Amino acid sequence: MGQHGWATPDRDRFELAGARSVCMDDEDADPVGGPLPEAESFDDRVLGVSESLIRYVEVIAALVLVLLFAIGVFDLTLQIFQSALRGDITDPLVVVGFIDTALLLFIIVEVYQTVVAYTQESETRRIVRLVIYTGVIAMVRKAIIFRTGEYSSEQAALTAAAAYTLIILGLAALLLVERRTRDRLPESG
Repeated sequence: MGQHGWATPDRDRFELAGARSVCMDDEDADPVGGPLPEAESFDDRVLGVSESLIRYVEVIAALVLVLLFAIGVFDLTLQIFQSALRGDITDPLVVVGFIDTALLLFIIVEVYQTVVAYTQESETRRIVRLVIYTGVIAMVRKAIIFRTGEYSSEQAALTAAAAYTLIILGLAALLLVERRTRDRLPESG
């Protein structure tokens, strides 16, 4: 203590009216936020850059899908308008063409949502669900535009129809299992 009862600083210690000594050594204290992290290795830096590149490519893919969707909506609107002007808008083949284009647009939307889910690192169950929906829409589209005349023989058409049926039933079963287990299992990430 100084002559007036005040604390006098000593190099790394000080005392206040009966208080204990406090150590202020820099060597004893951890830096703010804890110990400094070890320097990243070259491999870690390369992996970090590659992950960033993949993320940018995913975003670019999502933007391309948005552009494709916009072009598709414009094309579908144009097809409907032209068919109305020609007077063949009630022709079943023309309507099937509209449905085909609309389902293709739904597939683009589902693929876009899948890419966004990957980019946002959503839970695995959501991504699987989106992939199943995309498959169901794609196979329903195939079934709607299915024409036996496009195959070389009736046997080839029957084989294709059976394959489409099996795929649709398999996807429907997957969708049913996913929906039933959604409430029972915790979300996985």
